[in-house]
Amino acid sequence: MDTAIPEVNRIGRQLMSLEKPKKPKMLVVDDEPDNLDLLYRTFRRDFNVLRADSGISALEILATEGEVAVIISDQRMPEMKGTEFLSKTVPQFPDTMRIILTGFTDVEDLVDAINSGQVYKYITKPWDPNELKAVVQRAAETYELLKQRTEELRRAQAHTALLNSIVQIARQASGVESCLQPIAAAFGENFSTDGCILQLVEGKSLAAQGSYSLEGEIQNWLDQDPLTEEAIASKKMQASMNIPGDADLANNPQYASSGVQAHLLIPATFRDDVLAVLSLQWKQPRPMSEEELAMIHQSAQQVGMALTCARYRQAVAV
Repeated sequence: MDTAIPEVNRIGRQLMSLEKPKKPKMLVVDDEPDNLDLLYRTFRRDFNVLRADSGISALEILATEGEVAVIISDQRMPEMKGTEFLSKTVPQFPDTMRIILTGFTDVEDLVDAINSGQVYKYITKPWDPNELKAVVQRAAETYELLKQRTEELRRAQAHTALLNSIVQIARQASGVESCLQPIAAAFGENFSTDGCILQLVEGKSLAAQGSYSLEGEIQNWLDQDPLTEEAIASKKMQASMNIPGDADLANNPQYASSGVQAHLLIPATFRDDVLAVLSLQWKQPRPMSEEELAMIHQSAQQVGMALTCARYRQAVAV
């Protein structure tokens, strides 16, 4: 199976994020307002800085805002020590980097927190701004690396599960048409689409069969979509991941009526023949990474092999 990232028509820069990367979130916690203000001014250019004056308030902020890349917390605060607060964030946000500021010699608390993985680093007061910036920068980089590796592992597991599903579907199918619905459903669930159609191709045109994944039937207008003709003729993926910003498709009546704002159309081929087209649809603009694109391409080739096997068994049975 070809593992190289395929050439994709039309997608261009849409493979990249549709928005500029957002600043990572940081939460600073200290019961002294001057320290909070100083930390905010120090990091506001590079981070979206959230502020809390107690551990309880910080937990409430996290419940609303969700995961942050870095938490900087004072150790000595009323009601709840910094290490106690940080320990409460570990179960829900294990990847967050936690930094303690301390002006006291609470060695036992700090050692326990560091050894249990609750604290990435501790900084003594008064802190050196350059040292603190360097520590926070390393912490943010570590956080991004953890998230990246977690996402890569998730994608690899999802890809393996999808390929296994396609093989299993092909083995159990009584014919080609019986493959369509379960394969479309598998792709729709794997890539969190709002619609997914797998439609057979006869010659250089769409056949009559199609199927929708997840929540029942949707309107099938692939025969009126210019991307379909291009995908079959070129045997390459066609995509518009931000249709409202696509001059060629923004006023297309099919897209306007369906509400689809991102569309990826992949030909499923076997020995250079297009056997089917797979339509992945989203109702919001959808950035697409090169890794996702390669995964979809490889999975579509597996679909081509599955349809060929199902067609062969059907012919033998007849």
